[in-house]
Order: sequence, then structure tokens, then C-alpha cells
Amino acid sequence: MRTVVALFALFSFAASGFSQSRRFSADDLTKIVRVGDQQISPDGKTISIVVGRANLKEDRWDSEIDFVDVATKQLRVMTHDRAGAASVRWSPTGDRIAYLAQDADKKPQIFVMPVNGGESVQLTHSKTPVTVIAWRPDGQGLAYAAADEEPERKDEAKFEDAFEVGNNSYLERAAARPVHLWTVTVGGQAKRLTSGSWSLPVHMAPSGPPSPIAYTADGRSIVFVRAESPITGDSDTARLQLVDAATGATHPLTKSAVPEGNPILSPDRTQVAYASSRDGKRGNEETVYVAPVAGGAGRDVAFALDRGIAGVAWMPDGKALLLSANDGTRVAYWVQPLDGPAKRVAMGSLSPSPAVNVGKDGAIALTATDATHPAELFYIAHVGDAPVQMTHLQTVTDGVTLGKQETVTWKSDKLDVDGVLTYPPDYAAGRKYPLVLYIHGGPTATSLETFSPASQILAAQGWLVLEPNYRGSNNAGNAFEIAIVNDSSAGPGRDIMAGVKAVQERGIVDEKRLAVSGWSYGGQMTSWMIGNYPALWKAAVAGAPVTDLVDQYSLSDNNVERVEHYGPSPFVGDNLKSYAVQSPITYAWRVKAPTLIMSDVGDWRVTTTQAYKLFHALKDNGVTVKFVAFPVPGHSPSDPLRSRDVWRRWTAWLAQYLNEPASTTPAGM
Repeated sequence: MRTVVALFALFSFAASGFSQSRRFSADDLTKIVRVGDQQISPDGKTISIVVGRANLKEDRWDSEIDFVDVATKQLRVMTHDRAGAASVRWSPTGDRIAYLAQDADKKPQIFVMPVNGGESVQLTHSKTPVTVIAWRPDGQGLAYAAADEEPERKDEAKFEDAFEVGNNSYLERAAARPVHLWTVTVGGQAKRLTSGSWSLPVHMAPSGPPSPIAYTADGRSIVFVRAESPITGDSDTARLQLVDAATGATHPLTKSAVPEGNPILSPDRTQVAYASSRDGKRGNEETVYVAPVAGGAGRDVAFALDRGIAGVAWMPDGKALLLSANDGTRVAYWVQPLDGPAKRVAMGSLSPSPAVNVGKDGAIALTATDATHPAELFYIAHVGDAPVQMTHLQTVTDGVTLGKQETVTWKSDKLDVDGVLTYPPDYAAGRKYPLVLYIHGGPTATSLETFSPASQILAAQGWLVLEPNYRGSNNAGNAFEIAIVNDSSAGPGRDIMAGVKAVQERGIVDEKRLAVSGWSYGGQMTSWMIGNYPALWKAAVAGAPVTDLVDQYSLSDNNVERVEHYGPSPFVGDNLKSYAVQSPITYAWRVKAPTLIMSDVGDWRVTTTQAYKLFHALKDNGVTVKFVAFPVPGHSPSDPLRSRDVWRRWTAWLAQYLNEPASTTPAGM
């Protein structure tokens, strides 16, 4: 349930006593450029990137495909007015790119463009959106995935639209349609390859992109991931498969009993690296396995690393992988041999994105931030070389005074816990400041020491900002990540309180002005903190809050998969008791803090029913509360204007209660 809202929307309010230097604001937000999906060309001379910019007139994000010349760093815009441009894939010979973009009906389709000039040609005309693509090794076609069409109904049959419910979100209004594989030639002849009630796994935001597909070296088979249904709550049935590209016959690749995903073929296409859980146990951290494409059991090549692996790419010799994972409060890269210990790649002060891309000569393309700038494209010619900045697209922080960040550590229940502390831009020793908690979602996520729009906008109000990495975060190994099992609120709550105490002991916190906030799982912990430590908080903001674990288990898109954190079904035996003990709504009658609740009406990940429950619980107990609902689908507003509105409301609410005259008591007294 990690939040994506904080990446794209910010607002600044003036506060008494601020200096006159410019600070991060909503106006700055629209200037942030999205940079990602970096892909090195086969000859290593060019890097393609997808660049996104805010279009406020249409309230959307517009994307384009750019090429960056490795030698000169010159940037060339390759697409214009091509809505939804994404997923660039170089042809095997590097003379063309295939990519996804919207057709006239706003459905993503495959387009192919020559790299040395010429117009894009629409290759597919799928009746449903194309979701993932892969080139055939000979460059004469591609494989792709698309959902089956809704069956055509006429006359009275148009109203015979009842559907059977399974492990799906309560927001569904029709039966889920299976996603299947197709092939298409460069001439545009499409052929259906697979069919049936099974499906490629369906992921809903903020879950990651669909698992990739890839041809074997001879082009006769395709590696993909198969789930036994398209229903989101059944994605734990996802397993690696091989499909015959001529007949459509499929068979399992590893015969694993636990979920698998994200297959990446080795350079010679004889091995496949893929994601699965450590020790083959559901709920453990995600690690990387390698198996022969010919079939056979995979093995965890990163077991000794003990980090939740986020990004994987093969090194050119096929004997090692480049891996990325959260490590402490940084994203780290390692070169992981198939046999032997991992070696960390030096990144200096950069905080790279998890997505990794390696060229045929071993060069690495990545995006990364530093403490004062959003993401840019960087390039490492050889492992061990310093990263070289390739783009200079971000000007949003030029002339802006930002708050300093640092990593803080503390002990909680014998666990080593860390977090990120951001200071107000005008911080002065000897003063005490309000403290705002900004709690990350997930829970399998991490707050990082990097350019963070959320922490900077809060710090710009004159507040200290603490982002704790409570148990369940994926930055400190498997034992720390699974310490949340059957203790999904109380344990993290103790970790967070220990972090508050650690910062208070520095003598810099005005202890009468504390606030707690977060989105998604951060909203869950906000709701928990105000109900279990009610005397502490001056105000709270609970965005998309999980308040009732039974609702989360029963109604959300990943519903029954929550047993990995919550324990067995609440409807078996007397398990409802254990769910109630960990549900924030159980303690809502204790809340004293004025609370702002925000939620999307169409949130499939954290159902808005839970926000309604919290609203009525607080209102009925005489607590100052406001509930703002956004009339959009999704886990959080993703368009520029509504997501800006989220942060306008967030900071304005807290400012009412925190921006009293600051204490002048010297620190430590």
C-alpha cells in the first residue's frame, strides 16, 4: 500500500518567523519532470528515456520518448503528441524501437519507430489495452499481452450481466477478464497465442508494472508468468511458465509452490532470474532466484545479501546480476555473482531508483536524485566508475532553500530501527520546533534520505519531519520485515514511539506541538497512534487509512493475501478477536487529536469504507474531524491538480494547530 501521492503534489503556506528565502511550493511542483524507463541501445551509444511533464490545462501528465547520446549527452525528442508514450524496447539490431502509446480510443497499442528518422507506425489494433511487449530475437515481430474482450450482448442479454464474486475488490462491476498472450509481425498481422480462464497476473496501482515476457534464444518459446485467474486476490497463484510460440501450449518452468514474478533472461537466454520469497515461504522478503530455462528448480542467489530485492539486471557475461534494494535509508546497488558474495556499487551522494538497466558492454543506466534535486539520468561506463549525469532537466529547486536531512537510529523491542529526520530550512540551534511524523505506506517500503517532496513541503512550514522505518519496512533484512506478522499495528506503533522519543532527547522538539500523518499504511499507523497514544498529538492527517483489518481482508483488491501480515482468516474460529486487537478503529473512541481524513471514493487498495468508519467514530465522540473524499478511482489522486489539493489540505490542517508562537526555551533545558 505504498503511497504515490507524495511524489507529485505539494503546497506551501507562509508561517510567522520564516526567513524571506524561497521555499518549495505547489507552483514548483508543476515544474518537476518525471524521468524513467531508461534503456541502453544494443550498440551502447544511446539511452532512451521516458520524460513526463504536468499539463495543467488538461490536468494530466504528458509523456514523450527522448534519446540521450552517451558520448555527447545531447538529448533528442523522438515523439510528439503521442499520448501515454511508455515501455520503450529496442529492436535486437537497434535500428527501431517499439513502445506503447494510446490510439484514437485511448487504448495503449504497440508503435514501432525507426531510430534514424521516420514516423511511428501503429502495429497493433487490440480491442483492449496492450500491457507488456517483447521483441522476437530475429526482430521480425513481437509478443504482447492484452485482456480478453467483453462478450457482446444484444437485446435482453445486455441486462444479464450478473457476475460471480471471488477474491476481488468490492468495487468491481463486472467479471475480471483474463489477460493473454498474442504475437504480431512487423507487418501488423496479429495472432492470439493463449486462451483460457487462467491469466497473466493483473496488478492494480500502486502495485508495480506487470511482469515482463521474453522470447527464448531460438524464438520458439516465451517465458511469462501465469496466474490461475485474473482476479487480483488470486495473484498468489502466479508461476513462471513457458509457452510454445507456435502452438500456445504451456508448461511450468520451476514447479514452485510459492508465487513467482518478473522473469529476466540471461544474455544467452539459457537462464532466467526471477522474483520469489526467501526460503520459499510466503510473506518473507522478496529475493532473486535463478533457474535454467530448460526447466528445473531455482536457487536464491542473493540469500546472503538478505535484502528485499527491487531491481534485477544481468551482467553481460551471464555470471552475475546487478541488484537493487533498500538498505538503511538509501537505495543500494550490488553486483551479485551467481556464486559468491555481493559487491556494493559506490554511488556517492546519489540515491538511485530501484530500476536497473545494463548494456551489452556492462554499462549501467539509472535515474537518481541527490539531496537537492529530483531524478536525472545517470550513466556508469564500468562498475566502479563514478556515475556521470547525462541530463539536466530539473530546475525546480534552483534558488530554493531546502531542509537538511539526516538518518537517525534508535532501539525498539531490541530491534535496530532507523528513519529520516528533515529540519526546517531556517533551523537554528537553541530553538524547539513542532515535530510532524510522515509515516510511509507499504508496509514493505522505506523512507529514504533523498530529495523528498513530502518531507520538504512539511519542513518548509517550520516543522521538524520524522519519517520512521518501522518493523515491516524492507530496508533491514527478512527478520525485520516479517516482525510485523500478527502484529501489524502495535509493533510498528512501538517502533514509531521510540523514534519520537529519540528525537525528543535531542532537545529540539516542542513537545506540546506534535502531529502524526501518513497515507495508506501510513494512514493505518496514523489512526493507530492517535487512538493508542491519544494525549500526545496536537493534530493528525490520515490519508487512505486502514482502520479495520476485516474490511481490508474482505473488500480490497489484494484482500485474502493480507493473511501474510494479519494472520489466518478472521472468519475461522475466533480469529476476529486478533483482527480487532490490531485494528485502529477499535481504539478510535480514545482519539483526542483534530483529524483530517482523505480518501478516493474509488480506492481499490484501501477501501473508503474504512475512512467512513473513522470519520463517524471521531464525530460521534466529539472529536474535531473533517473527511474529504476525492471523486476519482485509484489509491490516491494521480492527476496534478487533485494531488496538489491533497497537500494544500494536508499542510493547512496541520498549520491550524502547529503554528503557534515558537518556544524560545534553549535546547536541552
